[in-house]
Amino acid sequence: MKRRDFLRVAGGSAAAGTAAATATPAAAQASFDGWMSDVGNYSEVADATGQDEVTITVGAQGNGGNFGFDPAAVQVDPGTTVVWEWNGEGGQHNVVAEEGGDFESELTAEAGFTFEQTFEEATVAKYYCQPHRGLGMKGVVVVGEMPGGGGGGGGEGGGEGSGEVDLHTLGVPIQAHWVGGATMLGIIVSLVFTFYVLKYGESPNTGTGRGE
Repeated sequence: MKRRDFLRVAGGSAAAGTAAATATPAAAQASFDGWMSDVGNYSEVADATGQDEVTITVGAQGNGGNFGFDPAAVQVDPGTTVVWEWNGEGGQHNVVAEEGGDFESELTAEAGFTFEQTFEEATVAKYYCQPHRGLGMKGVVVVGEMPGGGGGGGGEGGGEGSGEVDLHTLGVPIQAHWVGGATMLGIIVSLVFTFYVLKYGESPNTGTGRGE
């Protein structure tokens, strides 16, 4: 391997490892224990903190048709009223709380129909449309702080958590540290090989030195 090729390969490997360490924690935190992993129109948690009432469109474009909630995930303050409003697209929809939640709407296709729920206490409320759950028509309302203590827009960082331990969010820093350690090891190995190449003119596996 020539010196120029070796330096290019080593640099590319280090950059790829750094990108993985940056992207992995964010993707894991946003999945809500995998609940949103198959929601085609979900990209981020919309920040609606500071508002007394928030509207979510039912029948929005997504998941292969008009089978989405928009926004699919939203963060609000305790005491906020969330209003789901049907746009009349995609057939009959409803809003059903997951895991024994205490809200469920009618099943309807009527444009302009609304259903509302006031969330008084901090929680992560997962919900879905019963007829189209298999297509990914699901959503999340985060009431209060984001899981793990990381606040929404304007909130304090995740370093000052509430003291509660969530196994899912606990896995994020562990995974990030593992990837970061692997990246650092790759950088160290790359530096050692680079020094060898610069000193002897060839990579270690050629078996020849500069003097030959």
